Amino acid sequence: MSMLAAIALPLLGSALIAAAGARPNLRDTLTMFVAGLTFACNLMALSAYVAGERLAVHLVDILPGLSLSFAAEPLGLAFALLASGLWIVTSLFAFGYMRGHHETHQTRFFVCFSLAIAATLAIAYSANLFSLFIFYEALTLSTFPLVTHHGTDEARRAGRLYLGILMSTSIAFLLFALVWTWQLAGTTEFTPGGILAGKISTPQAAILLALFVFGTGKLAVMPLHRWLPAAMVAPTPVSALLHAVAVVKAGAFTIVKVAVYILGLDVLHEAGSRLWLLPVAAFTILVGATIAIGKDNLKARLAYSTISNLSYIVLGVALANAAGIVGAAMHMVMHAFGKITLFFCAGAIYVAAHETDISKMGGLARRMPLTFIALAIGAASNIGLPLFGGLWSKWFLAKGAVDAGQTVYLFVLMLSSLLALAYLAPIVVRGYFENSSGQSDTNSNLERAHPLLYWPPLLSAAGCIALFIFADDIYNFLTPIVLK
Repeated sequence: MSMLAAIALPLLGSALIAAAGARPNLRDTLTMFVAGLTFACNLMALSAYVAGERLAVHLVDILPGLSLSFAAEPLGLAFALLASGLWIVTSLFAFGYMRGHHETHQTRFFVCFSLAIAATLAIAYSANLFSLFIFYEALTLSTFPLVTHHGTDEARRAGRLYLGILMSTSIAFLLFALVWTWQLAGTTEFTPGGILAGKISTPQAAILLALFVFGTGKLAVMPLHRWLPAAMVAPTPVSALLHAVAVVKAGAFTIVKVAVYILGLDVLHEAGSRLWLLPVAAFTILVGATIAIGKDNLKARLAYSTISNLSYIVLGVALANAAGIVGAAMHMVMHAFGKITLFFCAGAIYVAAHETDISKMGGLARRMPLTFIALAIGAASNIGLPLFGGLWSKWFLAKGAVDAGQTVYLFVLMLSSLLALAYLAPIVVRGYFENSSGQSDTNSNLERAHPLLYWPPLLSAAGCIALFIFADDIYNFLTPIVLK
């Protein structure tokens, strides 16, 4: 019941939020209440799973071997807790941002946000590939109004690109992979060790892997990445949703889930994935990071940083060993906290200081000290520096490269961290050590009027530190996904 309630509550919440639209304070209170209950339900599901209970619900059979079903396992529970926990923090930030920036259509925004969380949690608990595909599409549709929120020509163009790439890739490739898997195995149930061993040839496995990678457009593997920078036209809380809470993490979750529960590590290893997927992932990692360095707009720089970081997860899958897979799953969590912190800070700077260009943020840390503390922590975690969670996911990805005898990709990981230093460190350095860029009052504190804009990034920044401390618990919890 806790698992079903976690999925149903955001759906119910969207209706309550819509009904309370004329009373903003009630609407926002309902949003927080539903978000808190949803997170509590996921915690209950985790507690039951750890206690040894089997959490599974069969809803309806569609065809033989195809059903709508839900079940809990470590990877799905981690994703559900990540999405529902960050929903609380993102909602707090969204209250401050949407009101501080005087955004229109706020009720529609929070309704669609709640629907997106419902789809995300349904993805997290999907018991088979068919269920995951249904809610993967639902997530795309529920976030489309958020991308086009402003209704401008630019927003509509971004929405068309967003919908066009994500829907076309999922229908042309992911649906084909789903049907092919069903035809080969007679089922799409997620099974430890995979369902295709002995049922698929090596060339077929390589092709099927390509269909899954490029069919999961939310992974933003180049050249299917253009939707992500274009979607930055949306309000910053939407950017946080896209990059940390739901959309791209749904893509990351999908490819890891397919790797361990559909293909299985043995089939994945024999598929010759290293022959093409490792270079593709490395190319996206390095090119995305290089483009980020040249972007002066803060959100654009963070968008290309996300493109780069998503392919860390693809790289971990392509390594096809335990360390690589667990490192990829951990990076899904570590990157979420670091990146959402950076987007919160970008939104706070935009609302309070009206700045979007990094070159104009000189001395801004003196006017927004708490925001820049959070920004520095988020940047350090994304770079992979010690004392912050991002270190550990990169650590295990590097171990996976060494275990696979692919040391060249160890150097790719090291180089990408240096590139991350090159595109993130200047933001912090400018804020602390450069002179003010023409602000009329360089001594005024811009945070006093906007408490909901600096508390959420401080909370998520604290999460970056907590993830470093409790990384062993996360590792131990996720390790069973690579055991048959």
